[in-house]
Amino acid sequence: MSVNIPEIFACNVFNEDVMKTRLPKNVYRALKRTMQNNEPLADMETADVVANTIKEWAIERGATHYTHWFQPMTGSTAEKHDCFISPAPNGMAIMEFSGKALVKGEPDASSFPSGGLRRTSSARGYTAWDPTSYCFVKEGSLYIPTVFVSYTGEVLDKKTPLLRSMQALSKTAVRFLKLFGNDRVTRVTSTVGAEQEYFLIDKKMYDQREDLILTGRTLFGAKPPKGQDLDDQYFANLRPRVAAYMAELDEELWKLGIYSKTKHNEVAPAQHEMAPIFTTSNLGTDQNELAMEVMEKVALKHGLVCLLHEKPFEGVNGSGKHNNWSMSTNDGQNLLDPGDTPMDNLQFLTILCALIKGVDEYADLMRLSAASAGNDHRLGADEAPPAIVSMFLGEELEAVLQAIEDDAVYKTKARAFKIGVDALPSFPKDSTDRNRTSPFAFTGNRFEFRMVGSSDNIACPNVLLNTIVCEELSQFTEILEPFKGKDNFDAEVRKLLKTVIKEHRRIIFNGDGYSEEWVKEAERRGLPNYASTVDCMPHYMDEKNVRIFRKFEIYNQNEVAARTEIHLEKYSKTVRIEARTMIEMARKQLLPATMDYVQSLCEAIATKKQIGFTCNTDEKIAKKLNELADRFYESIERLETRVTEANSVSGIQKQAEFFHDVVLAEMDIMRSIADEIELNMPAAKWPIPAYSEIIYNV
Repeated sequence: MSVNIPEIFACNVFNEDVMKTRLPKNVYRALKRTMQNNEPLADMETADVVANTIKEWAIERGATHYTHWFQPMTGSTAEKHDCFISPAPNGMAIMEFSGKALVKGEPDASSFPSGGLRRTSSARGYTAWDPTSYCFVKEGSLYIPTVFVSYTGEVLDKKTPLLRSMQALSKTAVRFLKLFGNDRVTRVTSTVGAEQEYFLIDKKMYDQREDLILTGRTLFGAKPPKGQDLDDQYFANLRPRVAAYMAELDEELWKLGIYSKTKHNEVAPAQHEMAPIFTTSNLGTDQNELAMEVMEKVALKHGLVCLLHEKPFEGVNGSGKHNNWSMSTNDGQNLLDPGDTPMDNLQFLTILCALIKGVDEYADLMRLSAASAGNDHRLGADEAPPAIVSMFLGEELEAVLQAIEDDAVYKTKARAFKIGVDALPSFPKDSTDRNRTSPFAFTGNRFEFRMVGSSDNIACPNVLLNTIVCEELSQFTEILEPFKGKDNFDAEVRKLLKTVIKEHRRIIFNGDGYSEEWVKEAERRGLPNYASTVDCMPHYMDEKNVRIFRKFEIYNQNEVAARTEIHLEKYSKTVRIEARTMIEMARKQLLPATMDYVQSLCEAIATKKQIGFTCNTDEKIAKKLNELADRFYESIERLETRVTEANSVSGIQKQAEFFHDVVLAEMDIMRSIADEIELNMPAAKWPIPAYSEIIYNV
């Protein structure tokens, strides 16, 4: 059955077309000014009109409730649903929704992570409507995108800093663009398209794996005979169940106004990807959070489970979320488009050099924006980029920068790609290749930040990117403004670019980021290598980082400290849950199964010997498994001790370090023993599904 995409697209979204049709003209114009120019709504009467209109529209689509939908520091979204119902004088009910209810909600602020900003007894918090992101209807409720702050004004969510960074970027970039004669530009918006990778597995298999249920990843599992060795998974033909899932996923996302564009099999077995068309960073963040939720719910309808953990299966590729970032103006310019002759495009080159300088100076912020316990397992392994932050520019831009540094002339080379078959058309060749091993790669008219993990909220990396660019463009503007409109302006720009290239070239690396040589080369260049979350997270509080957050009013010092604490606490809690899950699975499932099988072997050996049979093979297997069982039991005991020790470590940083250095190391030992036992046990006797059953069963 065919789907009429234009007919269903955004049918459940209160977007600009709906606003224009349903709202009074003066109210529509006021709301549009709020959305485009960050102007506050004039008064509560205007909010009342908007609220009543949204309510009527939502009820037509089956909504009975409304919810303020926000993004606390838990790593997921939150929602509290209230019915439109109100009592009528005759004992009946009417459906009401006021501007006050639209604009403000009040969840319990003490029940969400606050990093010490809120006491348990200080419960009041507020959600406030974000009119720059569209309301939508889902599952019988009107969803209202909101920010989340405490009673005393501390930021407790991920959306507020993003909105602040976008506002700061717009002001800074507009001022910068005026240097180059762009006086018509009044607004600059950061844009993002988040490619979402994920795994699909059968729910029956999932239900038999306590590790998947509780942690999102397999804590045990021997490598299967075939993983991704043959490179035959990527872009392979979609299996029927996967194709059916993707078809319904597309339809549900389209209804919610999400431009789901691309779908395909990824490199690992059972791994897939959905890629949307880019949009504003704010809307793109909301839509990605919504897309992850829809992915999981649609999967269940097909008897599947969607895994968004960065490394659900050891030995095959993990899942990332490639954050394609750029900037666009309200008059239609993409500020990262080099044009046909990048050497002559001084505006683009200056922005590019601002990024080069920013990524070099704030590599720690870039790294920690993608830091989590899950992503630590992925970065630097298989397909994921390394934990060392670098930039890929490609041959042409590298040559342009070299020409600037050398005061030389660079001429753009025309490129046509000819395959050598007359019947096939020739076509323009891109000015640069793609580098899958680079954490931050230029891909034609945007940068692809590949470090971000598949379960991450993309608000954090985009907040930091926006803030870094604000700082560098602000510095460049201060240097260049005295020369604005003067004959020597271009010369001063090139002088600045030459200095930046010379001082920050070390961050540019176009080679293989997976190689051991690059690790050594990066160290020689002085680039930081923060291998884990516990290594990089303390740098949130570095003086230079706190300074730019305060300068552009993104965070105050207490809010930065709170985020550092929240991330480190979450890291420790994540590893603690994983360790406890391993202990429980080992004690209640894996060790008993092993001992039962050894006992059955011993009984069989005794019986065979009574009738004169030789039992060499049985005895070897029994002996090996018995020795492994002993080692396994000892490992369980050690891990329990390590977790107890970790819980008593004082200090958030020190505790996270103990979990990383000691507990994770013991978990790796336990897993290696269990995986060896699995390889020596009959499949029918092993109590949990093996990798081969899970990743090849859809």
